[in-house]
Amino acid sequence: MGRVGVLLLNLGGPEQPDDVRPFLFNLFADPEIIRLPFPWLQRPLAWLISSSRAKQSQANYQQIGGGSPLRRITEEQADALKQVLADKGTEANIYIGMRYWYPFTEEAVAQIKRDGVEKLVVLPLYPQFSISTSGSSFRLLERLWLEDPALQRIVYTAIPSWYERPGYSEAMADLIAQELDKLENPDQAHIFFSAHGVPVSYVEEAGDPYQREIEHCTELIMQSLNRPNPHTLAYQSRVGPVEWLQPYTEDAIEQLAQQGVKDLVVVPISFVSEHIETLQEIDIEYREIAEEAGIHGFHRVPALNTHPRFIADMADMVTEALEAPCQLFSDVVQPDKKVKIYPQERSAWGLTPVAEVWNGRLAMVGFLALLLELVSGRGPLHFVGIL
Repeated sequence: MGRVGVLLLNLGGPEQPDDVRPFLFNLFADPEIIRLPFPWLQRPLAWLISSSRAKQSQANYQQIGGGSPLRRITEEQADALKQVLADKGTEANIYIGMRYWYPFTEEAVAQIKRDGVEKLVVLPLYPQFSISTSGSSFRLLERLWLEDPALQRIVYTAIPSWYERPGYSEAMADLIAQELDKLENPDQAHIFFSAHGVPVSYVEEAGDPYQREIEHCTELIMQSLNRPNPHTLAYQSRVGPVEWLQPYTEDAIEQLAQQGVKDLVVVPISFVSEHIETLQEIDIEYREIAEEAGIHGFHRVPALNTHPRFIADMADMVTEALEAPCQLFSDVVQPDKKVKIYPQERSAWGLTPVAEVWNGRLAMVGFLALLLELVSGRGPLHFVGIL
């Protein structure tokens, strides 16, 4: 089979307070996170957002110890995966490629090349596909492969999403059942799935399958759980004034409180590792919202981390991918051109040569307004919560 490698993809996270601002800059400089019709605006806007949000974000990370545990947990997952693969008879080097912080995906790819890997499985640690998560990483990898003939000699398979796998839903159901069984009346608790949101435009205009996959994923987990509990799916972590997938987590919690729900079992469905969205946003912010609304039984299901069934299923995915026909990055990020990876065609923005001139002028006015608002501390973006 040749030398085998597995590349685990994840978001990354700041490990200390000084990392927060550059991490946020890397995040918002990605055109799959904020889609703009004018690429030259991307980095200035990323600088503005990261500079204005750094202080609050640092405070949030201080609430969970000062930094993200994502790298440590991902390394633990990699070690566990390597061991299970070895037990199954497959010796593989496991690499970690983070999109927005160390170890960056580019670093992992450079190490893969130095190690002489001949067959590679690219496995995102996102169960569901989105253009802003797996899609962004695959787009980067596609560019790296196109630019480097040495990488093109590596036989690779990219796994786009894997939420339908029974091992994943069974591991999630096991964690939910453990939390339910701690309660006095487990069958009466309301199971609350909280997924990371994306802008509605990603789904309706860019063809992102994320919402569809999240909804199907929720159904599969409930089938594996096989309990009579009612359940709700909501979306968290929205940023800015644009419309994101609904219902929003905070709104759904308040609605359930009005319906008389007393025990809420919260499931972080789109996260396989503990990080800021689980440890701070769910455990602190949403817990406070629930308690203020009258739900005092707030119970959070832990992320999968190194759950044995989850790791075993990842090993099975790798083994199956090594035996299956190769799936290329281009096939994953734009299957049949149904998912529109940035940049979109010019027609998608309704641009004409004359319109481009005026849009450019308007964009410059908007950019200057952003600078003025950042300096003055007043304006509509402060009002809606972006700055």
